Amino acid sequence: MSQAQFIFTMRKVSRFYPPDREVLKDITLAFYPGAKIGVIGPNGSGKSSLLRIMAGLDDEFTGDAKLTQGFTVGLLEQEPQLDEAKDVLGNVMDGVGETATLLARYDEVMAGWADPDADYEKLGAQQAELEAKIEAAGAWDLQRTIEIAMDALRLPPGDADVSTLSGGERRRVALCRLLLSRPDLLLLD
Repeated sequence: MSQAQFIFTMRKVSRFYPPDREVLKDITLAFYPGAKIGVIGPNGSGKSSLLRIMAGLDDEFTGDAKLTQGFTVGLLEQEPQLDEAKDVLGNVMDGVGETATLLARYDEVMAGWADPDADYEKLGAQQAELEAKIEAAGAWDLQRTIEIAMDALRLPPGDADVSTLSGGERRRVALCRLLLSRPDLLLLD
């Protein structure tokens, strides 16, 4: 089987923490798209280190770890970071940033049709291109999708201040944001 069929490969990866604490030794693994894998072990055995390497957040290791080109990875860390300057909805929206940008650009193009001096041929081409991208992303119902995700994960109200949330609520907000970003490889620590 060729490596191209795997979404992620790792070969002979080892990870040390100074001065000489080895938490991972010669780890070799590979995942197919759609695989569901669990990593178990006692505290301090390197599970989080392994996931951070897989997510591309840690490059202090020996060996080879590679996400196949064209795929994306998302990691929900044990203590996820939220943007304290944003409310719950603002943090969730970070997961759909690119899609929201497409919709905003589409709105701009549509507003351009009201300008009598507009280049209608150019607007038509932009509109068609944006419609195709929005359709491919399944983004026409983005607001409804966000509402469903927030409700399913029992998030606090969208206007809630994230600095007042409990650890579990913060984790659910981060999970919602991550799920809405639709990574190909989803890592939950």
